[in-house]
Amino acid sequence: MLDTKDFNFFESHNSFDFKGFLFRIIGYWKWFVLSLIITFVYAYNVNIRKESMYGMESLIVIEDQNNPFFTSNTSLVFNWGGTSDKVQTIITTLKSRSHNEVVVDKLQYYIKYLKEGEYFFKDAYGEVPFYVEIDKSKGQLFAKLIKVKFLSPTQYRLSVDFGESTSASLIQYSDVTIKPVNVSGGEYSKVFKINESVDLPFLNFKLIIKPEAFEFTNQEYFIRFDDFNNTVANYRAIDVTADAKALSVVRLQLEGSNKYRLVEYLNTTVEELRNIQLASKNQFANNTISFIDSTLKEMEGQIKDAENELKEFRKGKNILELEEGVGGSLLSEKLSGYDLEKDVVNRKIAYYNLLKNYLVKTTDYSKLPAPTVAGIDDPNVVANVSKLIGLSAQRANLAYSVKNKKMFSEFDVEMESTKKVLLENIISSKSALALDLSLINKNIARTEGEASLLPENKQEHIKITRKYNLKDKIYSTFLEKRSEAEIVKAANISDIKFLDPAKDIGGGLRGPKTSINYILAAFLGVFVPLLIIFIIVLLDNNINTIEDIQKMTKIPIIGIVGKKNTENNLSVFEKSKSPLAESFRAIRSSLQFMYKKQHEKEGAKILMLTSSVSGEGKTFCSINLATVFALSEKKTVIVGLDLRKPRIFGDFNIDNITGVVNYLIGQKSIDEVIQQTHIPFLDVIPSGPIPPNPSELLMSEAMNEMIEELKYKYDYIILDTPPVGLVSDALELAQFCDATIYVTRQGFTKKGMLSVVNEKHKRGELHNISILFNGFRNNAKYGYGYAYGYGVYGEAYHDEKVNTKGWKKIILNLKDKF
Repeated sequence: MLDTKDFNFFESHNSFDFKGFLFRIIGYWKWFVLSLIITFVYAYNVNIRKESMYGMESLIVIEDQNNPFFTSNTSLVFNWGGTSDKVQTIITTLKSRSHNEVVVDKLQYYIKYLKEGEYFFKDAYGEVPFYVEIDKSKGQLFAKLIKVKFLSPTQYRLSVDFGESTSASLIQYSDVTIKPVNVSGGEYSKVFKINESVDLPFLNFKLIIKPEAFEFTNQEYFIRFDDFNNTVANYRAIDVTADAKALSVVRLQLEGSNKYRLVEYLNTTVEELRNIQLASKNQFANNTISFIDSTLKEMEGQIKDAENELKEFRKGKNILELEEGVGGSLLSEKLSGYDLEKDVVNRKIAYYNLLKNYLVKTTDYSKLPAPTVAGIDDPNVVANVSKLIGLSAQRANLAYSVKNKKMFSEFDVEMESTKKVLLENIISSKSALALDLSLINKNIARTEGEASLLPENKQEHIKITRKYNLKDKIYSTFLEKRSEAEIVKAANISDIKFLDPAKDIGGGLRGPKTSINYILAAFLGVFVPLLIIFIIVLLDNNINTIEDIQKMTKIPIIGIVGKKNTENNLSVFEKSKSPLAESFRAIRSSLQFMYKKQHEKEGAKILMLTSSVSGEGKTFCSINLATVFALSEKKTVIVGLDLRKPRIFGDFNIDNITGVVNYLIGQKSIDEVIQQTHIPFLDVIPSGPIPPNPSELLMSEAMNEMIEELKYKYDYIILDTPPVGLVSDALELAQFCDATIYVTRQGFTKKGMLSVVNEKHKRGELHNISILFNGFRNNAKYGYGYAYGYGVYGEAYHDEKVNTKGWKKIILNLKDKF
């Protein structure tokens, strides 16, 4: 009997058998092949059915472009701000909704030009030989394909399939509204001339052929009018980033299915921004020119009136006489000079009043004229007005693109502080100007007093000449300032400059990522079956290999039997030279060695075969083990003691009318229940009719008597007993046996059942027990190479030749290396 310490079968029970798992993976190779085929076919279909996506980019640089005509003596100031602020503003503007609305509307990208492909409609913008001019004030058929087939160079067929629908949607791009319209349903088709206005309830456009178009007859194209806002949203996905090393350099990147659109959009969006930025930069000059123009227009009439008045006064008079005399000429020049000084002061005061009114009553300072237009050269006033106009313009540009209230509050705080400084500058400047004006008025009054001593006609001449000279001088000054403003404006250039405009130079393919899809397909094709196999192995509680048995019990393994190779259970008799027959002969040899080792007495040997549950091949092993004893000319009998489910008789073509039960209840003698088989030296005692009390019968004295009688008649007695895991009948019979074989079956017997056998053996209920591994298949699903050395013959034995080829041989070679 084995020592109880040998039953520490929990040792290594929880360790994972990586080698066995590897071979089981190989056993499921068909799963991997099928999985890889499925994933690669799917990846291929995804790749060919997806439209190619391209990426285009452009580079711009943002600089502070100083006006070459701006010097310290120039009376107009148009340059302000810094590059770092502009970069962030430009990035935000390029991604803003309003800016992209302007670009999309200019390019009319909401009109899609398509061409039917094998799997999808391809964006054919830039390839189609035509374009459409739409009336934005009228509705266009919304989001529906409109087929255009050219019948000739001058005609085309327009068709729309409405299906069963009697209504459609119209989009009007002037206000981006969508309205329903009734249609007749079915397919609408009509021939139109090129350049002819299409005036339909659901379409209003004119199709125009491009000058470079040729050979488009019989070609089919499609038009679709998409939602304006959705189109803008798509282009707002433009990626705009500042270079990490050169912050003034900005990179624009855009992805889409049509490279022509991408290039055109990237360049157009920058051009539009350049125009906006330059217009903003010229705003100061435009404000000044507008102010001067309004002033000049008003003064033209005044100069004309003064000139007419002077001409009228001089008519019929001697001009030399009027102008003669040193005193009169000097007084006239002095008064004209004082008048000009007074006008300069008054213009400054008027500008300060205008500026104060702006600061107090309005919040938009972008239309303020330059302070120097009024002759104000105070650097504080000039700088603060410039700053205020710049902040106001920046805030107005960001109003439609930035929703960050914090940014606006920062603008407002800075503008408010600038306003306060300007208001203080106005107060102090006006006080100084009031003093200057008072002094000039005194000088004018004194000089006028001196002039009053002159003759009356000379006084009148000085008065009229004085008025005319003042108007003329002021007019000339404003003309000079306007010319100066025009020069500065013309010399202004945008702060945004192209480094690399967008250009299609080939390539640029961004997707679909065919290689990544195939890599992903390969990964999934391997991972999914691997995961399933891992779960199967993890949840598999069956005995699959010899190592599984060895981990669970220390009971010796007497042999391994392959899968049945005949329709009935007489495999050894029908194919006596097969590997399966040899495995049973190996077990017979092991049993004989066991009997000799244990010094058993001479005489009949009793062998009991049992199992855990039904279906493990106990009866099959009993019959074939008895057959190998009989073929060695040993008188052998098989006793069917599974009284609940009798099976032993069917394979020998005998009946089960009488058997063990009849003997045990005293109805028949031993000779009457023994039935001969067609196999020499092999007899069978079937179970007989199913009794109501099988356990009691097997425990009766009659059972002992039957065994004793059989010992005198036979060399080997094979007891086919009920499963030990289900009933206790086999335990009652163990007392009669010289050896017990516990039958397990590959992929069927549960590992937990071995613990039951261990426990019964430990308690002495089963003695001299060995395990037979039945139904073994040398299959990688259960692990290669674990059966060798236990009596399984599988390669080129006798006439039952089994070839191991190809990958199986490789795996077996790998097994040897392990």
